[in-house]
Amino acid sequence: MSSPVSATATTYLANIPSPPQGVWHVGPVPLRAYALCIIVGIVVAILWGDRRWVARGGRKGTVTDVAVFAVPFGLVGGRLYHVATDWHKYFGPDRNPIDAFKVWEGGLGIWGAVALGAVGAWIGCRYRGVPLPAFADAVAPGLILAQAIGRLGTWFNQELYGEPTTLPWGLEIYRRIDPSNGLADPINGQALDMTPVAVVHPTFLYELLWNVLVAVLLVLVDRRFRLGRGRLFALYVALYCVGRLWIEMM
Repeated sequence: MSSPVSATATTYLANIPSPPQGVWHVGPVPLRAYALCIIVGIVVAILWGDRRWVARGGRKGTVTDVAVFAVPFGLVGGRLYHVATDWHKYFGPDRNPIDAFKVWEGGLGIWGAVALGAVGAWIGCRYRGVPLPAFADAVAPGLILAQAIGRLGTWFNQELYGEPTTLPWGLEIYRRIDPSNGLADPINGQALDMTPVAVVHPTFLYELLWNVLVAVLLVLVDRRFRLGRGRLFALYVALYCVGRLWIEMM
């Protein structure tokens, strides 16, 4: 019969560990995992979207040209949505409104990113003379895959997790501190003690896996039914909403 200590150790070994930190410094330059994940996701979406656009008869480089407008608009929209829905984090008691501009510390709302990003894409499509619905269908699978990659950034930041759980795939949350002063610093700090302070549902992983599944489904449906006129993009939005609904409930 196992002891409580060994049982606890076995439980921890079965859990998903969080990274001990999400920021590394190369001299004075901070390398933030959250930002790197966002950048990688954008690059993947552009490369895959351009490939799909060319396969549909479009000109190579069009997706990159449109992304010059869509990406900045999307980032601004995502941040505005996050600040509007979590305003108490920046404008509540003992809060610093300047923190609302610190995008590198996490916090991008997907609906704001999609809404304002679509405005940027519309401007870019007008500039290049391409129809927005056809463009949206071409980039839809890449967008949802980019969201999956971006979810890794929330894992590094130890944010957007669910309720406590005893399931074997629970996510371990650690107390991060600033080594220079010993004060709590969840975003920029380091976990010096790898004993978890909580074990929670890894909702970042649930959404990541769902987004990858949606990307695969979009490709298969597009090949089978040859959707057009923005219908594949609409399917992307609908499927993402289905997954996000049950994940939000956690």
